[in-house]
Amino acid sequence: MDSIGPVGLQQREGAPSCSQEGLPYPSDSSELVLECLQQFKVTRTQLQQIQANLLGSMEQALAGQVSPAPAVRMLPTYVGSTPHGTEQGDFLVLELGATGASLRVLWVTLMGTEGHRMEPRSQEFVIPPEVMLGPGQQLFDFAAHCLSEFLDALPVSTQDLQLGFSFSFPCHQTGLDRSTLISWTKGFRCSGVEGHDVVQLLRDAIKRQGAYNIDVVAVVNDTVGTMMGCEPGVGPCEVGLVVDTGTNACYMEEARHVAVLDEDRGRVCVSVEWGSFGDDEALGPVLTTFDHSLDQESLNPGAQRFEKMIGGLYLGELVRLVLAHLAQRGVLFGGRTSPALLSRGSILLEHVAEMEDPLAGAARVHAILQDLGLSVGASEAELVQYVCAAILTRAARLCAAALAAVLSHLQHSREQQMLQIAVATGGRVFERYPSFLSILQETVKLLVPECDVSFIPSVDGGGRGVAMVTAVAARMAAHRRLLEETLAPFRLNHEQLAAVQAQMQEAMAKGLRGEASSLRMLPTYVRATPDGSERGDFLALDLGGTNFRVLLVRVTAGGVQITNQVYSIPECVAQGSGQQLFDHIVDCIVDFQQKQGLSGQSLPLGFTFSFPCRQLGLDQGILLNWTKGFSASDCEGQDVVCLLREAIRRRQAVKLNVVAIVNDTVGTMMSCGYEDPRCEVGLIVGTGTNACYMEELRNVAGVAGDYGHMCINMEWGAFGDDGSLGLLRTSFDANVDQASINPGKQSFEKMISGMYLGEIVRHILLHLTSLGVLFRGQQTQRLQTRDIFKTKFLSEIESDSLALRQVRAILEDLGLPLTSDDALMVLEVCQAVSQRAAQLCGAGVAAVVEKIRENRGLDELTISVGVDGTLYKLHPHFSGLVAATVRELAPRCAVTFLQSEDGSGKGAALVTAVACRLAQMDHV
Repeated sequence: MDSIGPVGLQQREGAPSCSQEGLPYPSDSSELVLECLQQFKVTRTQLQQIQANLLGSMEQALAGQVSPAPAVRMLPTYVGSTPHGTEQGDFLVLELGATGASLRVLWVTLMGTEGHRMEPRSQEFVIPPEVMLGPGQQLFDFAAHCLSEFLDALPVSTQDLQLGFSFSFPCHQTGLDRSTLISWTKGFRCSGVEGHDVVQLLRDAIKRQGAYNIDVVAVVNDTVGTMMGCEPGVGPCEVGLVVDTGTNACYMEEARHVAVLDEDRGRVCVSVEWGSFGDDEALGPVLTTFDHSLDQESLNPGAQRFEKMIGGLYLGELVRLVLAHLAQRGVLFGGRTSPALLSRGSILLEHVAEMEDPLAGAARVHAILQDLGLSVGASEAELVQYVCAAILTRAARLCAAALAAVLSHLQHSREQQMLQIAVATGGRVFERYPSFLSILQETVKLLVPECDVSFIPSVDGGGRGVAMVTAVAARMAAHRRLLEETLAPFRLNHEQLAAVQAQMQEAMAKGLRGEASSLRMLPTYVRATPDGSERGDFLALDLGGTNFRVLLVRVTAGGVQITNQVYSIPECVAQGSGQQLFDHIVDCIVDFQQKQGLSGQSLPLGFTFSFPCRQLGLDQGILLNWTKGFSASDCEGQDVVCLLREAIRRRQAVKLNVVAIVNDTVGTMMSCGYEDPRCEVGLIVGTGTNACYMEELRNVAGVAGDYGHMCINMEWGAFGDDGSLGLLRTSFDANVDQASINPGKQSFEKMISGMYLGEIVRHILLHLTSLGVLFRGQQTQRLQTRDIFKTKFLSEIESDSLALRQVRAILEDLGLPLTSDDALMVLEVCQAVSQRAAQLCGAGVAAVVEKIRENRGLDELTISVGVDGTLYKLHPHFSGLVAATVRELAPRCAVTFLQSEDGSGKGAALVTAVACRLAQMDHV
């Protein structure tokens, strides 16, 4: 297989043996024929050169780089989806250019998944030569007349009909129904069409005809129709290959690779337009004198060089040129030619295929050439067959090299070790010359062994595929409408966000005054943020979940140094008695002190206790209720600092000075406040969400004093529990709330925090599946499973660096079998849900910073917000959306967001350090 011989023939029964090097034949004629056919030999190295150069040309064109050599065009077709079998309805198809000098009209009925396949009705109309070469309006009027004549014979009303327009010429498409002709090929040369939108020209002609209401939904070339019309096997066909009058391929490309689209998501079918490939370096060595002669005599010399070696319009002409040459050299036909043999177009593809036929070909050689006025000797018929086979074999090899370029591009871009893919084939060369496919398959396997390719013949020469494009476009448009309707409530406008901001400011004011409000506005008794002068060693405890941390925090002039250890809290302890829980906590502290050499020392201790508390002082906190799976008895309604001190007393050898109980949100603010003195707001957006800020003491009704500041724990997760967010609440929010452990509570948190966003997404996906928009309408057991959608999946799916196939992989790992279209819609659902969450969070922050600005009577406020939480930190767009919303709603506040490092540990120690500093100042 390292070189393709002078003929590259398939051995046939009764044919003389011919090696790849070309064994001698008994007559001089056969040797001279073989010598002539040596020009059509293509070596493996030459094929690999064509494959590599065409691949380079493809990638240049995708990147938007202009190549100096005649290159492939890589035109987006705006077909964004392959069929998934549910498409149904009646569609009209008009084919122009797929079959040379004729036009075909089809009526295609698609029955969806359940129905049997119905054969399309069709009619072919011959295009007169004067129409092919006349004014463009004449051609499109002829097409409109054919449509009317076809429909007149059918029992259809003048209702609105959807039409797919198969227009098989190089075009620049700017939409599914917008396509500008670049240049005529295949013998057409109508004036006034190149540079114009062919869909508009057809619409104008249909309007002039006036008989039927026909909506041209899509313009498709025959290659795309071939791919789309392929009966889906295990998976959809994602490559289309046509070898008919001309030749071309198309395939499904990731839209982000197509520079002209400026899209980062989704897929698009790209028409390679490889007929225009004319790279001299690659093609030069395989061009024969006959190729040069054919090119010079063609309508478009110098153009479509690759197509002229493969396309059916030219194969017969190449055979004619070779036979005429051999006759003129006295090798064939007794050295005689005929006027017909010397006339362009006298041998057609049909003739070549018939003459090459291994069984009946010899008889057809005599008949066809006699019609051309030639006398064929007994041994000459076989030599004519070898001429036909050599030219067809070279065409198949070259076509394989080009297809190998497409396949290697797909294998590389999809990062698959073995690419499994289906290629839909169409065109009369495949139909009339069966050996073409076997030579193609053999050569593709040789050039891209890492690709497992199934070749599937297209149904009805692409006509059904054009109807399928139209049907898929109609399905996608309907699905797009349903998706937009579903997600519309999540797309909040400026007025809605400003209303949330105003409602929150009102709820803040009421809560501070002690009036009924969904915001508790709890005083934390933290009266100042760090000023940088804090020094000393401090202990910190961090209890907020099933893991518990003990930390030693050293605050020096050089910064903060932290040593910590994590201890687990067994479920039996978290759900046992309060005494058992706090004894376990003290045991952990003792263990930590011993390991750090701190036994016997009484260090100031800050206790981060991340459960809802009402603080009565810096070291007094009444547990309102357990959350996060804790239910230790005899704790709710009790002062947790007292419970901790009692456990310390029970463990008599331990000396601990509990200075402060700290909420994790306050710890976050204090942790960032040590780095930036302007940090006066804390924000957490992780599993849950909350905020705190420095309020003027005079505004805090429950605490004595009119001067100074007080950090307020807003407990803003409960905002809206009074129904104030009702207008923004969707049915999906209601479903998530009803299934939660605390229905009717934490309304704001359930629209923002990571614990709930995945569940909102899952409920939306269930709804879209029930509408048939997702997963072909098939409900999967996996999707019925609560909490399969973790917040980390939202963060991963929305990552800009992920290609759509990686999004698919994430979802497939969840057990959701889906198409690329499904993946794209799931992505949009995730984006809508997380965008609403970020915008609502931003509206809350805007309310807080505006309250601080108004408190201080400032025209402009410069302030920092300390933030912690996995959703905020790991989601690729959340932080940016929060900041953008704050800028929009609080334009007079310059807000900087700082990501906290260990707010619950370092922050608790800093609360303690600030309290010690203030106590020393008071003492002085």
